[in-house]
Amino acid sequence: MIQQYEEKLLTLIDLMVETASDDELFAGGYLRGHISLSAAECERDGIVSLEAMNQAVNDSLKHAQSELNPADQQLVKSLWLQLQQSAVE
Repeated sequence: MIQQYEEKLLTLIDLMVETASDDELFAGGYLRGHISLSAAECERDGIVSLEAMNQAVNDSLKHAQSELNPADQQLVKSLWLQLQQSAVE
């Protein structure tokens, strides 16, 4: 279940490439790493809950918060929320 969810999230990012702004491309690229890492950790730990996966990504983003300036943090958070909503539709 986690693997399918990860694939759906990454596919949504890939589909944005043709129409995304530079900021959206940056946020998507940044999120890819956090999504993939979180999915791998969930699978390693036997976690199958999508809510737990989402929380793992949130935690990963929070932990790496100092890597981004406030404007970029907001871009990433906004795209992450959009992806979560689109992935469950």
